[in-house]
Amino acid sequence: MDREGRQSVSSKKKKADKKTGKAKAKKSAAKAPRRDDTALLDQLVQEAKAVRERAYCPYSRYRVGAAIATKRGSIYVGCNVENATFGATICAERGAIMQMIAHGETEPIACAVVTQDGGSPCGICRQVLAEFARDMPIALVGLDNPEGESGKVVQLADLLPLAFRLKA
Repeated sequence: MDREGRQSVSSKKKKADKKTGKAKAKKSAAKAPRRDDTALLDQLVQEAKAVRERAYCPYSRYRVGAAIATKRGSIYVGCNVENATFGATICAERGAIMQMIAHGETEPIACAVVTQDGGSPCGICRQVLAEFARDMPIALVGLDNPEGESGKVVQLADLLPLAFRLKA
């Protein structure tokens, strides 16, 4: 992971096009991440677990970590940051989306959210995620299960079937 909070999932090599002479992207041996890629979701879970440790949650003590993978192959992370006014609190999922946007990307393809009990994104986070992806897999992981880690994968479209959309 670099200092901006992102990590490359796949690499691309540049090769000149014979006709135009312009550089074009060539996929390396590592495939670009797919929406149903279990290995990608596992990597996102590990990133979300790590960033969850940096959550600022003195009021609720409910730590949340999130990681989002993009179509370009980057991973952006976020953790919840609480505020005494509660309304100014930033959720982990929105923090990760802000990182993605700050780095010039707008196409998330998968997400992981790690909490103590496997909680799902709040309504505001669902709507913010839906602003950038109509659907994508979201891994929900709980760490405080007596039998060990628990988790499931859900689809964003199932969490927010009637997302609000404006025509641009």
